[in-house]
Amino acid sequence: MNKINAAITAVGAYLPEDRFTNADIEKLVDTSEEWIMTRVGIKERRVLKVPGKGASYLAIQAVNNMLKKHNIDPKSIDGVILATNTPDYHFPTSSSVVAYETGCTNAFTFDLQSACPSWLYALETGSNYIRSGRYKRIIVAAAEKMSAVVDPQDRNTIPLFGDGSGCALLEPTEEEVGVLDAVMHTNGVGRSNLIMKSGGSVSPATHETVDRREHFVYQEGKVVFKHAVIDMSRSCGEIMRRNNLTKDDINWVVPHQANLRIIDAVARYMEVPIEKVMINIEKYGNTSSATIPICLWEWENKLHKGDNLVLTSFGAGFTWAAIYLKWAYDPKN
Repeated sequence: MNKINAAITAVGAYLPEDRFTNADIEKLVDTSEEWIMTRVGIKERRVLKVPGKGASYLAIQAVNNMLKKHNIDPKSIDGVILATNTPDYHFPTSSSVVAYETGCTNAFTFDLQSACPSWLYALETGSNYIRSGRYKRIIVAAAEKMSAVVDPQDRNTIPLFGDGSGCALLEPTEEEVGVLDAVMHTNGVGRSNLIMKSGGSVSPATHETVDRREHFVYQEGKVVFKHAVIDMSRSCGEIMRRNNLTKDDINWVVPHQANLRIIDAVARYMEVPIEKVMINIEKYGNTSSATIPICLWEWENKLHKGDNLVLTSFGAGFTWAAIYLKWAYDPKN
């Protein structure tokens, strides 16, 4: 039996229309355009303001975008895996809502949460379903409504995050394309450095936890920055060594869009020119697990069959990953 690879054959995304600019942030906290741009490189973010809508709404739009553009029958989808750190509810799963609302009624579903690298973990997980030979079409989506979990009074975190969703379709192929290798790590040392302190089973919601503003993202930026640079760089280096890739072999680096300085540092470590690095943080901010699939969607028309991509991300825990992806199709009209 020939080896089965899992190839991305379509991508989609959705960004809300409403923009949240640095000028808007200046009205809320003591900060400035210069301070934000110098430290993270973000000018604006997208924010979902539709009443009563959460992460599943974002993912529904992204999946429908992909299904329509690529003329995909939703009933042919075997599974929907949704990476999210901001689900609609503790239960039911947001993926079940996405599958129902997009017509993927024959699909199994589950949510996957591993901080910002969640979509990379989901991509490898979905690829393994394809490699098993038992499934033919798996949607791997990511959706984050980060505006719901960012403290509007915290000048350190409010400039960072935006809302958005991206997705990809995985299908089997015997060609040497698709998700070819993955490096995934967790060390657990960063539990206190990047956390939502309350709202889970350790510290359920109470009047006191709300008063202490413990239901928002808490981040110690300097610690997270240091570990992100080191661990994303090392995981990319490991992927390159394992697959005998030189800097000249890499067509695109697709990094998590958390901080422009982190992106620059990783690119320098890999010795890849910045022109080969997908960067859209300036206009979308950090959409957590959704940043990488949004990049793939935005650059889709620049990608060609056989292009070598290295995807990498880092997040709370700490957890991080890098994936070697060989693009499976040429630009489509």
